[in-house]
Amino acid sequence: MLCLEMYAMSKDLEWVFGTHAILNLLEKRPDQISRLLIAVNRSDKSRLKIEELALAQGVVIERAETRQLDQLVSGVHQGVVALCASGFGLMSEKELYHAVQHASGLPLLLVLDGVTDPHNLGACLRTADAAGVDAVIVPKNKSAPINSTVRKVACGAAEVVPVVAVTNLVRCLQTLKSAGVWIVGADGEAHETFFSENVTGALAVVMGSEGSGLRRLTRESCDYLLSIPMSGELSSLNVSVATGVALFEVVRQRNLVKVISS
Repeated sequence: MLCLEMYAMSKDLEWVFGTHAILNLLEKRPDQISRLLIAVNRSDKSRLKIEELALAQGVVIERAETRQLDQLVSGVHQGVVALCASGFGLMSEKELYHAVQHASGLPLLLVLDGVTDPHNLGACLRTADAAGVDAVIVPKNKSAPINSTVRKVACGAAEVVPVVAVTNLVRCLQTLKSAGVWIVGADGEAHETFFSENVTGALAVVMGSEGSGLRRLTRESCDYLLSIPMSGELSSLNVSVATGVALFEVVRQRNLVKVISS
């Protein structure tokens, strides 16, 4: 049975929890798992699939009481948690620029300028994966960290979508511009919309923070600003919802181009 004293946390380690996150972790990054803990009283289909995959990947399973797992993480763990290296899966700026310059198709990037709520960040990562985003870019000091809550909300997307934490976001945007990427910022005050403009090229969609939107220097670094038309009484959308609307309009227009050209 699990001995909690064995797991004195270090800043270099983090807990990942939830069936979707653990399944993706086992499929994509099993080498990052140093411990895999499963509740003794849980045996549903998801848990059995995790056990089968762990066995196939050579990951040792440890059994624990549910109450012990409750002490390890602050969230709904669904009876399964894994101890991993902190910040695994992050892409470096150098790797990002190399990937953009050598992309086989038109790159699609998501830039989150100051999304500090981990639930919103996790939801944005999940949407980015669904839209086929090549990488998500966040500032190092103005963003929620990629922690266990983000990974849980992302439902496995944090293990498959490359995330780049940059020191200077404005400098990063300028570098992307020089590589041929158009920088499009979401701004509720913009006259043109994502639906009225052509967003089919190499693109970085920049979304602002939950409260104040894009920071001034970030806004000034955009090639152009677009809004999402609002018909109701409210003036804005949650950032993760707005991200979904913007990204899937890009996807829709790109797919339309493919149909027309085929």
